[in-house]
Amino acid sequence: MPKRMETELIQQPGLRIIPLGGLGEIGLNMTVFEHGNDIIVVDCGLMFPEPHMLGIDLVIPDISYLRERADRLRGIFLTHGHEDHIGALPFVLQELSPPLYGTALTLGFVREKLKEFDLDGLVDMEVVKPRETVTVGDFQVEFLRVSHSIVDGCALAIRTPEGVVIHTGDFKIDQTPVDGELTDLASFARYGAGGVLALLADSTNVEREGYTLSERVVGEAFDEIFPHCPGRIIVAAFSSNIHRVQQAVDAAIRVGRKVLLNGRSMVANVQIARQLGHLRIPDDVLVELRELPRLPREQVCMITTGSQGEPMSALARIAMDDHKQIKLERGDTVILSSRFIPGNEKTISDLINHLYRRGAEVFHEKVSEVHVSGHASQEELKLMLNLVRPRFFIPVHGEYRHLVKHARLAQLVGVPEERCFVAVNGDVISFRDERAAIRETVETGRVFIDGKGIGDVGAVVLKDRKHLSEDGMVVVIIVISRTSGEIVYGPDIVSRGFVFEDESQEFLDETKKIVLDTLAGLSSETLGDWGEVKLEVRRVLRRFFNKTIERRPVILPLILEM
Repeated sequence: MPKRMETELIQQPGLRIIPLGGLGEIGLNMTVFEHGNDIIVVDCGLMFPEPHMLGIDLVIPDISYLRERADRLRGIFLTHGHEDHIGALPFVLQELSPPLYGTALTLGFVREKLKEFDLDGLVDMEVVKPRETVTVGDFQVEFLRVSHSIVDGCALAIRTPEGVVIHTGDFKIDQTPVDGELTDLASFARYGAGGVLALLADSTNVEREGYTLSERVVGEAFDEIFPHCPGRIIVAAFSSNIHRVQQAVDAAIRVGRKVLLNGRSMVANVQIARQLGHLRIPDDVLVELRELPRLPREQVCMITTGSQGEPMSALARIAMDDHKQIKLERGDTVILSSRFIPGNEKTISDLINHLYRRGAEVFHEKVSEVHVSGHASQEELKLMLNLVRPRFFIPVHGEYRHLVKHARLAQLVGVPEERCFVAVNGDVISFRDERAAIRETVETGRVFIDGKGIGDVGAVVLKDRKHLSEDGMVVVIIVISRTSGEIVYGPDIVSRGFVFEDESQEFLDETKKIVLDTLAGLSSETLGDWGEVKLEVRRVLRRFFNKTIERRPVILPLILEM
């Protein structure tokens, strides 16, 4: 798919759009807009680790480009409160201190997140309502209401000296939203009529034909399931999906059940949403965990996190019959009201199997409409393109195939191929005098969060962890006399994840003999150079292991002096 555009070269572009994350991947959404001496950023998201990222807790974008231009950063504008759009803020705000702009619920979620890092109160936050405009430097940013799987989501219309750029954020066009807040199609059409330089649009569901189902479909599914459940009902959902929580609560009330909220993020997010008026739950409906034993099972509905089968979540512990207060019994019903996130399928499948072993009935997206997507399908994407009528189109928020297919979709509705950018993270998309081109790239990448360490684990460490996980480790302990240079102890062979020592003693004895023979063949001068001794031990053992059992463990010679 061509991405170099328009024949005339741009020597000094007026507007630069630089994705630092979110292109060619799901998550890490972060886009820089730069004009003159002013920079703004749209979203600051994280990504959860992929299977090969052993031991990694979170992944955030590399902000080297912003770090070097911190004095020009005027603000971070947030489209909505999902982790892949706000989750990197606690780490980024430890280095940068721009004001944050977002809707009330979005900033409410951010504030709760910053409390965990003792950053609450140290960051300026400005609540912006839909159709309000914020002016910072060369940019005027209007927030436009969109429907999504979270309350208070917005697209951004960014007015620049080069023209208007619209960033949709995550969106779908739900004609019957739970809260009645429709996607602001009139404003998109208004901007389209006035002329839009570029559209950056969500590509997540571009492979799905037709329209995405309304969130109300989930509520209808709850109403069909709840009356026929003889025992407790457990609804597992993302804590940020306030509409989903509302519909579960409403369905519970209609069949006379009390509601128990479970999971720290669920309790916190529900509290924030209730305070802001986005969630309506009568006080007498909510119960505490300590009240659970006295309530008949047919009068309880628990709404919890853990729909992805996270190992330490309450739902996983319930499924394993390892939860102290909550025990499943035959007749109970579990509803997994979220999508199977790619990479989690096996974990979720195992969770479902364990729930059935406890005697529960399980509903999930593959057997019932207990989940609908929050992203626009093909016909909605076409509608957005036709309303906005952009001169240039940049698909965002998706894996590379999604971006390519979204660009093709744009061509179907009239955007010329040479004006469709299929960019990658780090590309600098430059605009000037209604022309555009990608002529350079900037440093970008992924930063790994491991415990309290930020960025101290890189590709080499991950490669070592993968090596250890696949082939194990062999430690060779040797003690050498300081005065004579003779071996006074060892070699002692300790292995982990390589062979079972109790059943492989003969093999380990042979390994010791190989090391001893190697050391015996070294000169006294070489024995005095521990670095050379380690290299020689690694070399002979690597060859021995590969020849005898075709394994490549990590070999760590440990030489001590006595």
